[in-house]
Amino acid sequence: MKTFQGRVIAGGNWEGEAVVSRAGVNTLATFQKSAMANKKEVTVSDQNNPDIYGLNITGKALCLPITIGSTTGGLVIQTVCSMKINPACFLFSEHIDSLAASGIVLAKIWENSDVIAVDKLGKEFLETVSTGDRLRVSEDGTVTILG
Repeated sequence: MKTFQGRVIAGGNWEGEAVVSRAGVNTLATFQKSAMANKKEVTVSDQNNPDIYGLNITGKALCLPITIGSTTGGLVIQTVCSMKINPACFLFSEHIDSLAASGIVLAKIWENSDVIAVDKLGKEFLETVSTGDRLRVSEDGTVTILG
């Protein structure tokens, strides 16, 4: 069991499975196909991200350094949250980017989403966590890898 402390962007308590990308996540490429097909879950469609390509990320903790790509990133996050097919948590090892932050905040306020976001978890967080690990996220930004 290992614990990391981050900064809360959108708080909440949660426990569940991690899906880990060691590279920046392109939000449009990741979510677009599932959202446009009105799927009940997101299967990652970004074939340029082998860490998460083809994985279901709905209701899981998406562990990532940052988001990358198009300026539509915030809107994409807000949209998948409004569709209720979003990751339960976005856990950033680095400082959250403005596009992801805007999408998460808009989802919380406009969509009444329960999405959680914590940033500044540190490089060691992404070096330690693995896809399939069980995580506990606390309201204060504490993330515990349960194994």
